[in-house]
Amino acid sequence: MFPLALFSQISFVKDTMQMQGDSVVITANRMERKMSNITVPVTIVNAKQIQQTGALRLTDILKEQPGLTISSGFGAGVQLQGLNPDYTIILINGEPLVGRTAGVLDLNRIALGNIKKIEIVKGPSSSLYGSEAMAGVINIITDATTTIPLQASLRYGTYETLDAGINNAISTKHLFYQGFYNYYNTNGYSIRPNSSSRVTTPITRFTVNQQLKVNLTENSNLSFGLRLTDEKIKNDISVNNGGATITSNGKEHNTDQNINLSLNHRFSNSLKTSFRGYFTEYNAKQDLVTLSGDPYYDLLNHSFQRIENQTDWNYHKKLNILFGAGAVWEGVKSTRYDSENVRKNNAIQYGFTQLEWTPNDKLILIGGVRFDKNQAYASAFSPKMSALYKINSKHKIKLSIGQGFKAPDFRQIYLDFTNAAAGGYSVFGTAQAQQVINTLMTLGQIGTVYDNYYQLQSLKPEYSNGAHLTWDFEPNSNNYFSLQFFRTDIRNLIQVQQVAAYKTGAQIFSYLNIGRAFTQGVEVEAKHKLNNNFLISGAYQYLATGDKDQIEQIKSGKVYTRDAKGYSKLLSLADYVGLPNNSMHKVQIKLNYINSKGLFANFRAIYRSRWAVNNNNGNEVFDNGDEFAKAFISLHTSIGKDYRNGISLQFGCDNISNYIDASNLPNLPGRTYFGTFKYQIFKNK
Repeated sequence: MFPLALFSQISFVKDTMQMQGDSVVITANRMERKMSNITVPVTIVNAKQIQQTGALRLTDILKEQPGLTISSGFGAGVQLQGLNPDYTIILINGEPLVGRTAGVLDLNRIALGNIKKIEIVKGPSSSLYGSEAMAGVINIITDATTTIPLQASLRYGTYETLDAGINNAISTKHLFYQGFYNYYNTNGYSIRPNSSSRVTTPITRFTVNQQLKVNLTENSNLSFGLRLTDEKIKNDISVNNGGATITSNGKEHNTDQNINLSLNHRFSNSLKTSFRGYFTEYNAKQDLVTLSGDPYYDLLNHSFQRIENQTDWNYHKKLNILFGAGAVWEGVKSTRYDSENVRKNNAIQYGFTQLEWTPNDKLILIGGVRFDKNQAYASAFSPKMSALYKINSKHKIKLSIGQGFKAPDFRQIYLDFTNAAAGGYSVFGTAQAQQVINTLMTLGQIGTVYDNYYQLQSLKPEYSNGAHLTWDFEPNSNNYFSLQFFRTDIRNLIQVQQVAAYKTGAQIFSYLNIGRAFTQGVEVEAKHKLNNNFLISGAYQYLATGDKDQIEQIKSGKVYTRDAKGYSKLLSLADYVGLPNNSMHKVQIKLNYINSKGLFANFRAIYRSRWAVNNNNGNEVFDNGDEFAKAFISLHTSIGKDYRNGISLQFGCDNISNYIDASNLPNLPGRTYFGTFKYQIFKNK
């Protein structure tokens, strides 16, 4: 269970020179299991890897992981195996983060200074985690070690970026406390979609993380966690929309507050239970003024409360049973809805169970199901089955098949938003889209109404069926190879579409259940230890995506495009490129060096092929005639040394080639240099 695991002394890979290792994984099964016994695709990023890359924010380390891509709209979100950021649930110590903008959870706000490891589970995981886990789960597990009572770090780099952190821990027989404090300040770049220029955007962010555990008895403990983030951003934004450039400036203020409580009790070595409470609130405020003097004010307040019980029962060692239940109450109020003073609420009750059967040393079988009763939407069952077969000590086969779901969110139902800072476009949720547009028609403000306006109706949850097949091959301690095939099919896909236009030409958007989509591909990962000092690793992903309805229309000869001379022609399936914002090819190559004296160095190269970003020819289908972001390679390196007296020094350079694509990669700044000083005190054994 998460709270029990949070304070346990779990071993993990001590450096970057090992192959897979046999770390303990929590997220995959919601139970502690060794990596060698996990039945689903899992990637672990440990603290040493984070430190040696010099990663500063969560996005820095995630963009270098196989199957993950960082999106660039409304903050830095993560796409997992071709699915948008709103299909991947982000957890900290097993509890979800909230505060998405346009479906994107900005991961730049997560500091890395006290992270023990990051667990990435690929494939539908709604059977354990409910909505938002259609693509997978990313669980950030903070450090709770007692071996380092004090650690302090200071980093300075390009754009006057300063990051300072302190981590302290105190432990006795009955009490454990850890505190983490982080200050971050930079003159970085604006991360906004459709930005017409790259302008410095000063950011100041404070993060506080507190953990406390009290051992009540030999078998019971009470844990408490507190996490606070306060972020202030000075905005200077130029946005293109419909050929018009809107320039505005002002400020943002974002806060993230989280409290979690957990009571854990072990009845015996085979039976334990945990009661958890989690309370979080995210606030985002933005005050802008355009050059013409028009004010723009935006407020988002998202509150989330959850109570949950989980019980684990190990029956005769070969059968493990997990079952749990919980309830969620959440609400949102926003200037983008009816009123910032009116809160939209929803309640969810859920239950889940999972059985793990190990008939022999070679085979592990897992089956699970979750039921979510959603007050605002239809109820959902989410089943999943997975298996691990150890052919021998060198070969393993994993197969997982599961169903995921994602309920419509508040924005898709209640949004009532006109963006004066970006050309005056409007987005209306389905609860009021037709009514608002009808009123605008009466007032004579509507210029065009499209056919899909008449298809507007109450949204249904999205469902997915996913399958993952993995072959792991580890011939010896110096080599590792993994081959993974995946496929995800989505129905009731919710898409934002233009349903009308103002007489001024500004667009009016809303949401419709009109899509049937798929993502599929292959991932290859390999590691080779050249000697005790050098490790080279690489990963490749081939990704194919598509809208099934669009493919059927293309096959039936109903979709047209324009040739190089601007003449209309039938679109062939060979020219269809699938879903936007997805690259067909992605390659990662890493070279790591480390020696017994504490010296380490690494070089990382990431290649991403082109991806569609804008539909130019008006056929609402992305094809080779549309606008693409160019393929690129980003190069990164760092070198450092850990001294025996607790001092560490590190220097690095990110984006060595200084690749810049202001419109499509606003979260990839130019060449940046950094230096880090760290000091830590180790507890005597």
